[in-house]
Amino acid sequence: MAQSISDVMTRDPKTVETNATIADAAKLMRDNDTGAILVTDGDELKGIVTDRDITVKAVADGQDSSVEVSQVFTESPVTLSPDDTVDDAINLVREHNVRRVPVVEDGKPVGIVSIGDLAIERDQDSALADLSSADSNN
Repeated sequence: MAQSISDVMTRDPKTVETNATIADAAKLMRDNDTGAILVTDGDELKGIVTDRDITVKAVADGQDSSVEVSQVFTESPVTLSPDDTVDDAINLVREHNVRRVPVVEDGKPVGIVSIGDLAIERDQDSALADLSSADSNN
């Protein structure tokens, strides 16, 4: 039986509302050592904002930290369900060329899976798995 995403995902992902500022999202990223925050409207997933989104779509354009996440996030991202398999996730990451995939159940975010999580699961001796499992360089 194939391993399910619920076995490898990060549970209880950090979220911000669409009207949060990019500063709010960046602080959550810093405080939780993550490069992506899920964007919600109430409990419903609306998108994902990454450190790259903030840098390229706001900072590089000279915008300040009060810009709302709604101006820079990726709307309606591809998602997985907790029952999907690791193989499903690998195929989705390849097909859509994404690094992180929200895990959703009944429209609500319940987790997130990264290419690092998948690398650790499939090839613990790979360079990506080593980097993904190492402590951050604070």
